Amino acid sequence: MKLSTTQSSLDKTMPQADVLTVTLNPAVDLVTSTNSVMANHKLRCSQALEHPGGGGVNVARVLHRFGVDVQALYPTGGVTGRWHKRLMEQENVRDVIVEISNETRQSFSVHETSTSRDYRFILPGPCLSQSELAMFVNAFTSNMPRKFVVISGGLAPGTPIDFYKDLIQLSKQNDLKVVLDSNGPCLNFALEQGVFLFKPSLSELCSLSPARLTNKDDYVKFCKQLINENKSEIIALSLAEQGAILVTRNNSWYAPPLAVDVKTTVGAGDSFVGAMIWSLIQDHSLKNAFAYGMAGGAAALLNSGTSLCHFEDVREFVKKVNLIEIS
Repeated sequence: MKLSTTQSSLDKTMPQADVLTVTLNPAVDLVTSTNSVMANHKLRCSQALEHPGGGGVNVARVLHRFGVDVQALYPTGGVTGRWHKRLMEQENVRDVIVEISNETRQSFSVHETSTSRDYRFILPGPCLSQSELAMFVNAFTSNMPRKFVVISGGLAPGTPIDFYKDLIQLSKQNDLKVVLDSNGPCLNFALEQGVFLFKPSLSELCSLSPARLTNKDDYVKFCKQLINENKSEIIALSLAEQGAILVTRNNSWYAPPLAVDVKTTVGAGDSFVGAMIWSLIQDHSLKNAFAYGMAGGAAALLNSGTSLCHFEDVREFVKKVNLIEIS
């Protein structure tokens, strides 16, 4: 779907950054903990932690604390939107906001201390009108970065399924590298344009395959198929507690999981993306960038809430990453 990019008084062009992150459905993340999650009981919880959330927002937060010049583009509305903005200001992350009429959503997660399981409750979020989507595209085109566009998180309810496809096309017209970390039916449309780096979970990768994928050989084979079809140059496949696989046209590596005292799993994927992009911006090799991604994801597990990873922890974890070349 092609959207108008007419100028709006709500759009402000900021100084050009190295990275622009795109979040279409941000949230205020509330995270608490309780000993055991049980039905039909009042569960006494710890004091909730508050963080600005949404895939691209989280990636921007990681990149900012790593010293990267980054901007976060996202829509915001209502009391929760102002709350989200205030949380971003507390972290001094540059943002480009598109004001919308409906309320920004909240997400709620509970960490069960007895098992270390996370229970995540994700609300659908606000619908964006046609004019609000047009303003979002205008803000996107007015704030093109120098190096990377990171499209992370799902579509807002009611958004055209090919919306990310249009953003990717605009990015490639400006010779930018696109990193895609999304979910749902929009993936097929987005990948039609071809991206630099695609970071699916195993369930997301399997949703794209017409055949059943059952083992690492299947995963690598299908990733290479997507690469040969020019859907992505690089695929970083998250296997959750089983580690991750990086696949290029000519090489593949498997990274076993790192041993971590897990406080939460929330934000690990966004930390992976942020740390990997940081490494690429430093002109590290792709193999080294993958190691930093693994270290970033592991470091995020140390911190409660959506605190994400910190550079000091990542620097220590990257020394422990073991990359195994696979055929």
